Amino acid sequence: MTFPTKIQLFCLGAIFLASAASPASAEEWKRPTARGGEISRSVSKDVNAYTGSTTRTGPNGGTYTSSSTCVGGVVDRCSRSYSGTGPEGQTFSGKRVSAAGPFRGRSAGSLTGPNGNTVYGFRRWHR
Repeated sequence: MTFPTKIQLFCLGAIFLASAASPASAEEWKRPTARGGEISRSVSKDVNAYTGSTTRTGPNGGTYTSSSTCVGGVVDRCSRSYSGTGPEGQTFSGKRVSAAGPFRGRSAGSLTGPNGNTVYGFRRWHR
């Protein structure tokens, strides 16, 4: 049995670092919806983190916008914030955060409606 030489170990380390330091990638698209609106989405990835945003416009003038970030690891963590405006000017907004590990997860969020009232929610689950 032969052991790897220093050069072989160096080359193996260089390959590992080159694969781990891959550049960020991004994707964007826009399309019409079935009922006359439009939706656009952009997603970018940087090593183990994803960032995305969505904008949707309805045929009656309502809009919805959300942005999210997820980081992968032993525990995956995500956060999302969103807001919208109805066709008659009423607005809503909210945010949600979540963490999911190999055996369980939890999420918490809030939603503020057009009248200014805020509702909070919390959820736990087991896999």
